[in-house]
Amino acid sequence: MNDIMEKEKIENLIYEIRGKQVMLDSDLAKLFNYSTKDLNRNVKNNIKRFPLEYCFQLTNEEYNFLRCKNFTLKNGRGQHRKYLPYVFTEYGVTMLAGILKSEIAIKTSLRIVEAFVNLKKYVNNYEIRISNLETKYIEHDNKIDKLFEALDKKEKQSHIFFEGQIYDAYSLLVDILKEAEEEIIIIDNYIDKQILDIISFLDKEVTIITNKYNNKDIEKYKEQYNNLNIKINNNFHDRFIIIDRSTLYHSGASFKDLGKKCFSINKIEDKKLLENILEHLRQK
Repeated sequence: MNDIMEKEKIENLIYEIRGKQVMLDSDLAKLFNYSTKDLNRNVKNNIKRFPLEYCFQLTNEEYNFLRCKNFTLKNGRGQHRKYLPYVFTEYGVTMLAGILKSEIAIKTSLRIVEAFVNLKKYVNNYEIRISNLETKYIEHDNKIDKLFEALDKKEKQSHIFFEGQIYDAYSLLVDILKEAEEEIIIIDNYIDKQILDIISFLDKEVTIITNKYNNKDIEKYKEQYNNLNIKINNNFHDRFIIIDRSTLYHSGASFKDLGKKCFSINKIEDKKLLENILEHLRQK
């Protein structure tokens, strides 16, 4: 085995150019115990046996890139070449050994091809590991996203407001009412002008269930707008909002008192409770 085979792993002499794994003519010449000039002369004499899949000459850009990337090229080997080097794929190495016909070339070519194969296995395994790692990262990100979605959903379902958070409370109320596509049902024994101001901007049918109907503001509202129905029902103590007869919210305070004291607004997921309330309203 020659000195360079002992001192330097063949894998370190394999580069990737144009998406192919290749070796420089000067490195192959040393491995085969030939001069670079003699090696390339043999190639030129048998040029039909070396298509681009086997052998090609580097461009200035490719050679400069290779020199910048490779410490050895910058500090000795190949630094003062008169001509741009040729590079050989594993197929070219096999063909080269065949035309040189020396015992060293044949034995060395087998080791070189083995190095190409091992390097490909390493690259493939590395890509598989990277792919698996990326998959794990994606799965991890998805779990994190689902966790945040669950927390966000829970946050949207339950809100607690403290005394003085009047704007925040009314802002949430507006967001809830804007969810409606067709119909809003508000159950509240006390309705004031602030609620009427909000629903005046909603192009949706609004039904207010209340136990008092002596509000002059309501009468004035109905003279101008036609999206409001008032129904009297004395059987409700708590306040509710029903959106499109499919979504139910419960409020711990009358909508006219939002933010004046600590209270909560909660989304109720139990569809049975929603159905019971709707059935009760139909009976009245």
